[in-house]
Amino acid sequence: MGSFFYYCWFVKNNTTYLLTGLSFSVLWASASIAGKFGLTSAEPLFFFTIRFLIAGAVLLAYAHLFKKYRLPLGKEWQHLAIFGAFNTALYLGIFIIALQFITAGITALAIALNPLFISLLSSLLNKRKVKWLEWGSITLGLAGVLVAALPLLQLESISVTGLLLLGLSMITYSIGAVYYAGQKWTLDRVSINGWQVLLGGLMTAPFALLLHQPGSNQFDAPFWLSLVWLVVPVSIIAVNLWLILLKTDAVKASIWLYLCPIFGLMLSALLLNEPLTLYTWLGTALVLGAVFIGQQKNYSVKS
Repeated sequence: MGSFFYYCWFVKNNTTYLLTGLSFSVLWASASIAGKFGLTSAEPLFFFTIRFLIAGAVLLAYAHLFKKYRLPLGKEWQHLAIFGAFNTALYLGIFIIALQFITAGITALAIALNPLFISLLSSLLNKRKVKWLEWGSITLGLAGVLVAALPLLQLESISVTGLLLLGLSMITYSIGAVYYAGQKWTLDRVSINGWQVLLGGLMTAPFALLLHQPGSNQFDAPFWLSLVWLVVPVSIIAVNLWLILLKTDAVKASIWLYLCPIFGLMLSALLLNEPLTLYTWLGTALVLGAVFIGQQKNYSVKS
């Protein structure tokens, strides 16, 4: 009976948080699928720079023209630039370079490194002690993703250079996440997201122009449909959900990143006809266990 009442308490007090985490995981996972369609029509750096510039402009128009939120002041510009550099420009730029050396399927593994990096960085930079149960959930989640991606590791050629660059891109993204969680923001969340996305896009724009090859971009249906999806559900909705999760707890939020490659594999099977294997389902079970453990740790004290 006690377990039943605890379950009711857990659901009642955490439904919104769980829905936020699940929604973020699905939308964030869909980015790679949309990107695959979009990159059939455009240069990678050009395509993603356009995505961030448009997303930033839309968010800022909503924040400052419609909602009348205030503009950043003083050092807030510095914080936004640093966050945009790590969360958008460096992460995106290094990731795109990595794709030149490694097959797309292996990138499903990369996002699984973020919870580990975020936990370590949060512990080092914010003097936050990572509990043993958190390490357990991180280890279990990483094992689940490795199991789910095992067929890809066996079938695809792997470049050491690509793996190193991929890991570096995940580190920059994790630094951005910990930096955001450690700041005392007074700006509205929509404004923060809009400015960091726009500033990140402006940082990558010179490189996109420098590497641009005339005639290599086709503005056809796959280009525009992919762009719209990446701008609205991913850059606007998913990133805002991620910021909500981060402000709750950076390490706790990072556990949701484990679901992203699992949803990514499932979406790939649905939309790209990639196979789902026993490894996929076993990995999914391990990842769900990691998410459950990761969320449980903070409520046992309250119950």
